[in-house]
Amino acid sequence: MNNDKKGFLHAFEDSGKKVIVNIIHSVKGYHSKTIRFLNVAFDSSGDSLLAGDHQGNIYVFDLNGNRFNLVQRTMQACTALAFNLRRKTEFLVALADYSIKCFDIETKELVSWMRGHDSSVSSISVHGSGRYAITTSTDTAQLWDLDTFQRKRKLNVRQSVGIQKVFFLPLSNTILSCFKDNSVFAWEFDTLCCKYQLPTPVEGSVLLYKVFAVTRDGRIFVAGGKSNHLHLWCLESKQLIRIIQMPAKVRAVRHLEFLPDSFDGGSNQVLGVLSQDNIMRFINIETCKLLFDIGSYEEGISTAAISPNGRYIASVMENGSLNLYSVQALTQEGNKPPPPMFKSVEDSSKYTSEANKLTTRVTSGRSEWPWKSKGSKIQTRLLKLQVNTSLENKENELPGGLNKKRLRALLKGFGEYPAKYRMFVWRSLLQLPENHLAFSSLIDKGTHSAFVNIQNEYPIKSMKLLRVLQRTLSALAHWSAIFAETPYIPLLAFPFVKLFQNNQLICFEVVATVVVNFCQHWFEYFPNPPVNVLSMLENVLAHHDKELLQHLITYSVTAQVYAWPLLETLFSEVLTREEWLKVFDNIFSNHPSYFLMLVVAYIICSRAPLLHCNQTADFEYFFHHRNNLDINVVIKEAYHLMEATPPDIHPQHMLDDFIPLTKGQYPVFNKYPKFIVDYQTQEWERIRQDEIEYLRERQLAHELEAKAQEWKAKDEAWYRKQELLREAEEQKRKMLLEEEEKLVEQRQRLAAVKRELKVKELQFLDASRRRFLKYQQDQRQMELKRLDDEIARKVSMREQETAATVQDVEVRRMELESQRQLFEQVIIRELYRCLYLMVLPLQFSDSVAEENLAKAEQKCIDTDWRLHVLHKLRRDDQDREKRYEEIAKLLHDNRVEEAELLKAMREAEEKKWEEVTQKKAQLEEEQKAAAAADEYRKWFLEDKMNDALELAEKLQSEDGYFGEHIDNAVLLCRCWHEVFSN
Repeated sequence: MNNDKKGFLHAFEDSGKKVIVNIIHSVKGYHSKTIRFLNVAFDSSGDSLLAGDHQGNIYVFDLNGNRFNLVQRTMQACTALAFNLRRKTEFLVALADYSIKCFDIETKELVSWMRGHDSSVSSISVHGSGRYAITTSTDTAQLWDLDTFQRKRKLNVRQSVGIQKVFFLPLSNTILSCFKDNSVFAWEFDTLCCKYQLPTPVEGSVLLYKVFAVTRDGRIFVAGGKSNHLHLWCLESKQLIRIIQMPAKVRAVRHLEFLPDSFDGGSNQVLGVLSQDNIMRFINIETCKLLFDIGSYEEGISTAAISPNGRYIASVMENGSLNLYSVQALTQEGNKPPPPMFKSVEDSSKYTSEANKLTTRVTSGRSEWPWKSKGSKIQTRLLKLQVNTSLENKENELPGGLNKKRLRALLKGFGEYPAKYRMFVWRSLLQLPENHLAFSSLIDKGTHSAFVNIQNEYPIKSMKLLRVLQRTLSALAHWSAIFAETPYIPLLAFPFVKLFQNNQLICFEVVATVVVNFCQHWFEYFPNPPVNVLSMLENVLAHHDKELLQHLITYSVTAQVYAWPLLETLFSEVLTREEWLKVFDNIFSNHPSYFLMLVVAYIICSRAPLLHCNQTADFEYFFHHRNNLDINVVIKEAYHLMEATPPDIHPQHMLDDFIPLTKGQYPVFNKYPKFIVDYQTQEWERIRQDEIEYLRERQLAHELEAKAQEWKAKDEAWYRKQELLREAEEQKRKMLLEEEEKLVEQRQRLAAVKRELKVKELQFLDASRRRFLKYQQDQRQMELKRLDDEIARKVSMREQETAATVQDVEVRRMELESQRQLFEQVIIRELYRCLYLMVLPLQFSDSVAEENLAKAEQKCIDTDWRLHVLHKLRRDDQDREKRYEEIAKLLHDNRVEEAELLKAMREAEEKKWEEVTQKKAQLEEEQKAAAAADEYRKWFLEDKMNDALELAEKLQSEDGYFGEHIDNAVLLCRCWHEVFSN
């Protein structure tokens, strides 16, 4: 990776191991040591990787840009990382002091510092929106708001239970909490109410859940622990749907993670299982088949993370390094390496007498050191090498223990190499030196100026492929200046770039080997096509098919039309991928002249369609597009040409044998007219300088023109703005007028509606008033009727009481009259007796005195009786007075009621007034009659009393003896008078 930091060693692995890069952070000094990585995390796009080591250094690796950067030094080990927040430049890191910090990648500043845990934070789960996060430790889980960095909720549990993990479910607002007692609860994020709990699984051996994983659609939940069993739960049905048993060598599961796929809709099927043997196995949860694995017993994996796009797997190894795997390479069977790795060890005294034996150790493991292998089987084979081995056999020996002669026999039998081993065979046939340092020095020089804008000439959709092509071409141009000026070099290199895009070193060395060996003498006539090579091809074609050559000459079709397109593109335009690979299996296995024979064989095998062509455009089209040819026939024809071509025109005698690239440093490539290239380079440089000057002047002119255009645009914009403002003002004025007219119309309509509503309201009020008046009239009529009934009843009662009273008065009058007559009789009798006694003789005075005494006593008794009678009469008069008062009160009440009745009747109806007036007049007449009767009674009593008084005075004046009796009678008469007068 391109970087400016020191202390990192990036080991690019071959495609066989699927390791894109191995990162080791080492410190050089008196005591060299390796700083161990602890945690890794991908961002939401999967193109950036965050890694933290045990010293607190946080690095960001840009996988697309192929560079890294130190973004923070926390000075303490990190325990968890999160890199998919809502603000893409921020990340969370949990530290050994139990705190969580948020940093910004670009500014490298501390954004927030969150505290609250009392133990180490083991995991950080971020919500899909990136706004909330859940941090989990053994005793608590806390929910944080990442906008305010405030803690919203805290989950505490008993120490005897303990928390395993709390995290958000993808694509939902559900929180899943997993505890050490195997209980799993789902909570609603908004209300934090419990939605459901997974039932406790029933199994023969108790599986304590320790690690968990959920598919991207949040439907399948997997749990594992200290067992080789995995429990698969369906979160929709809350049921245990499957128990997966891992191989017997798996005794415990340390980490689980699903492998995302862009085409599975989130229902991930591939699960990565990291076991106690530090090997991560990827299985299909539906078929329960082991797909592939990463890690080994020697290079174990501590933890791993998978990118959200499913392209990369980042693993922290047991030795503290960081490996980045390509999922595409892991899942493609065609790119898998052969199981054995061949390493040959030769003794330094090779040519001594003891050099009669050569030992070759073949191991099936990945380690090249046999004594470090623990579980891998090592196969050892002793090969006896005779001292008199022929030079031919030595030449056939290839690196890695392969034999070119045997490979040719295999190729002749099957027509191609097995796709599974093709890349390894090619590397052995081409004898690539793998000069890492030399290639790094070429890459460090950056992009060559000739290929800066290569995307304009070759618009490749894949940016990764374009970058690899640009770097490969730049490395070739830095290696030799001729490649910067060669126009067809991208066409030549592109097939290999596409084939080896995951290993740029191999790609560069394959292209360089092809140029050095299979493109001999191509650049001697630069910048023209290789006329000498084309002449060789024309000679071979003339020898084997004169008719076809004559046909081509007839229509002025030269070798630049029928041969050069095939050469400069390496057949990539006219062959499919599989055909092209088969062709180069044969090219790399033979002399470089075989490549030229293939061109002639392709032309000869196409003689039938070529003989029917008679226009130059048809010939050009034929050699730039795919044609209906059997490539096996072409390959077979090329071998026939290799054998049947005379030596004087055979290209084999004009081309050198295959020479591999030198180890350590790449060879000097100067087989081209240097003065032309230098002159062309100088011309290009001069043109470039002129272009730069021209661009500078044009830039100045453009700036001046831009300023003038800017001022002009500003003026036009100002005038346009004024015009727009004026138009807007006019439009607004029109709109206001229209709105006013609409408002007037609306007001008129509203007034009409108001009038209509007012009329309806008046009608309603009139109807209500009439209804109320009718109701009131009915009520008053009912009240009048009730009053009439009450008046009639009271009048009847009054008449009855008056009649009874009159009867009582009459009876009383009769009683009084009888009593008066009785009293008069008694008085008269007494008077007569007194008169009789006065004329009695005086001789009877004694007896008379006694009689008078007796009579006086009798009179006293009579007087007492009379007084008693008078008292009784007075009481009767008082009772009668009370009755009179009651009658008067009743009459008063009647008058009040009559007044109210008269008032009501006056308001109700005039006719009632007349009736009431008549009744009142009648009542007054009756009252007058009653008053006249009372006056008559009083006059009668006074007249009688006056007569009685006159009689008493007359008697008193006649006889003084009876004065006392007369006074009593007068007093009694006066009492009667007062009583009757009242």
